[in-house]
Amino acid sequence: MSHGNIRIPDQEYKDRVKRAAAILQREGLDALIVNSNEADYANARYFSGFWPLFERAGVAISAGGDAALMCGPESRHFAGDRNKLDKLFILMEYRESADPAYPELVPDTFHDVFKAIGVTGKKLRIGVASYLDTSVITMEGIKAAFPEAEIVRADHIMVELRLIKSKNEIACLREGYRIADLATQQVIKEIRPGMTELQAVGIAQRVIYENGAEYEGLPMYVFSEASTRHAISRSSYRKFEKGDIVQLNLSAKIDGYSAAIGYPIVLGKLEGMRRDVVMFGLKAHQWTEQQIKPGVAASSVAKGFYKFYADNGYEKNFVYGPMHGTGMIEVEAPWVETSSTYDFAPNMTFQIDTYISTDTFGVRWEKGIAITETGYEVLSAPIGKLYELEF
Repeated sequence: MSHGNIRIPDQEYKDRVKRAAAILQREGLDALIVNSNEADYANARYFSGFWPLFERAGVAISAGGDAALMCGPESRHFAGDRNKLDKLFILMEYRESADPAYPELVPDTFHDVFKAIGVTGKKLRIGVASYLDTSVITMEGIKAAFPEAEIVRADHIMVELRLIKSKNEIACLREGYRIADLATQQVIKEIRPGMTELQAVGIAQRVIYENGAEYEGLPMYVFSEASTRHAISRSSYRKFEKGDIVQLNLSAKIDGYSAAIGYPIVLGKLEGMRRDVVMFGLKAHQWTEQQIKPGVAASSVAKGFYKFYADNGYEKNFVYGPMHGTGMIEVEAPWVETSSTYDFAPNMTFQIDTYISTDTFGVRWEKGIAITETGYEVLSAPIGKLYELEF
């Protein structure tokens, strides 16, 4: 059991700041601000170790290699206790969505932050990452503080930093997959017709916490029948019936790293067209696995994957490409798509995520891998067996 002993060491956070600063110098940026929220905490946590709750959080990094965590008024002590950086500032721009006024508070400002990390001047070039997750309030605050600055979208810097994983990051993922597999096996043991999807989620939740996860890696997926058509969804109060196809996608988070495995199970026997679709999904999953090695163009795998669907008569059942990056968030850049412009390289981590959908149901076969010097390592227990349960 991990229970906190598999984690990212403090020094690695400092190394990340230095790597980011070197990229800022290369790109001619004076500073980088990354913003995060509770749902996608990754970029702020990547540098600071802090995962916000209710409020937002940000990290500011100078081209000189200094950094500070920024949080909302109620997170002062929470962020202070978790912060791996030396500096912490309280900004109104990171307050919670109820939008309290905090009339007694004297907050810090972006000027205070930049001064503390050694960034001065007015005509600055400021990169902002997590652009999708930067609130209007935060962006307006940056622009008001630095009206003469050039604001540059800088998501690509974070993709570059997070693309190649360290041995500690991969160890966190591997432990997450171990726990997600324990949860999956326990759900398979306990699932019964008459139980609700949410009750099955409860089984998985119990197992991941008992075995050392800090949280679920994604909102646990237990879908049945019609809701298995949802590529993204939430479990419901629907009761399982005999003969149901049930999709499991269960996950565990270790020190910020999210590991998920997924496959369908059947509450009975699977026959005819339904069996053909499910087993084709598995074949497509195995086809993808056979393509993976360093130096291969991601786009070529995506093109071949689509062709594999089309050649087998499943073109209309295709939803998205064969793989996506994984790490701090279970789905992170880069995706493997026909438009991708990169090659696989050692220590990139991906989910082989094979989804196929019909008008009445869909299934996903999914596991995590790390690219190695010669091929890839599967980070989870093997998947590929179709569980047909008898009641």
